[in-house]
Amino acid sequence: MRTAAETSTTPRAPLRVAAFRRFVSASLISATGSAMAPLALAYSVIEQGGGAGSLGLVLSTSTVPTIVFLIAGGLFADRVSRSRLLFLGNLLAAGAQGTLAVTVATGHATTASIAACGFVSGTAASFTVPAAQGAVAQIVPAEQLQQANALLRLPGNAVRVLGPAVGGIVVAESGAAWALAWDACTFAVAAVLLLGLRLDAPVGATAGVLADLRAGWTGFWSRTWLWTYTAAGTVLVAAWLAGFQLLGPLVAARHYAGARDWGLVQAAFASGLLAGTLVCLRWRPYRLLTVAIAASGALALPLAALAWDRPLALVLPAALLAGIGLDVAIVAWTTAFQQHVPPAEQGRMSAFNGVGERLAIPLGYLVTALAARAWDDQGVLWACAGLIGAAAALNLCVPQAYRVNRLTGDERLEATG
Repeated sequence: MRTAAETSTTPRAPLRVAAFRRFVSASLISATGSAMAPLALAYSVIEQGGGAGSLGLVLSTSTVPTIVFLIAGGLFADRVSRSRLLFLGNLLAAGAQGTLAVTVATGHATTASIAACGFVSGTAASFTVPAAQGAVAQIVPAEQLQQANALLRLPGNAVRVLGPAVGGIVVAESGAAWALAWDACTFAVAAVLLLGLRLDAPVGATAGVLADLRAGWTGFWSRTWLWTYTAAGTVLVAAWLAGFQLLGPLVAARHYAGARDWGLVQAAFASGLLAGTLVCLRWRPYRLLTVAIAASGALALPLAALAWDRPLALVLPAALLAGIGLDVAIVAWTTAFQQHVPPAEQGRMSAFNGVGERLAIPLGYLVTALAARAWDDQGVLWACAGLIGAAAALNLCVPQAYRVNRLTGDERLEATG
């Protein structure tokens, strides 16, 4: 029987669980390295004489494995101990980043070697992401899942605000190798912390890999709310990346004060993510999935403001609201997923969902490149904002979405039993 302290739903209640404190510590430590890694990776390519083509190759080789191997990662996450899988994945990433740091420091880095290390890191991520999704539900009591998910987002969002600036200083003063070495060390420390969780393997039928894969796909497709959210998310993420990440800096350079103003927009968005996490620590909505869908529609706001050529004073609050909406959506969605998907299936369900959203990355950039030939930047931004709004609105038309709500104790047993 749990004590009152263990079943409390106060914002910090999950931190009373020792295993969760270990999990959060691993997340915080890893986040400090991951915040520096993109900048260090870019400059490691530049330092060895590479240009845009080389950087594109490196980025693609780190992204492709997360799509190709994610399903395998989901299968393993439902068959073996998730703490052991997290340990091995972080250890593999530590080895890849450590090797990269050494080659960059010694002047032996090439585009091929950097891409190879990125491929290994991406492969490691494809196994750790599904395992982490299910691990939280094993560690924390069901009534504390939302607070736990918010607390897990808190370190990454806090580091997101300061990390790039600190990473820039480290790279500028000491070189990319030191930032990469720090990233490797954080992965290694996180690996040790995660191994100490000692989570049991999920309890479920494991007739064989192919049988588990077929059962996973059947379970995914039978949950209309799950595959429709994934489909809408693919469109939404593609439109967001195309409009904000790709066109945003270009529009800032042509219509605003360039990098300075775009940096402020990025900072406003990151601050919104942090504020959204704080909202989720206090607000416990009943309709989890509909809140997630509606909140994700806020991503259209800064794209519309940029397309409408609004002053920076209006773009900044739009970016702030988009960040709040995105983080509320992520926490609400994750909580709904953990409550409505049986623990023995969460690895595979998370993998199928993740593949859809990761396919949005190349899709969004490709469609934008084609659309830019026919429309100007403002036209493409309006299209991206419209797609985000349409994806959210259509997803709200799915009747099953209104039945994926916060569960009581008896309902949880029925849903996951």
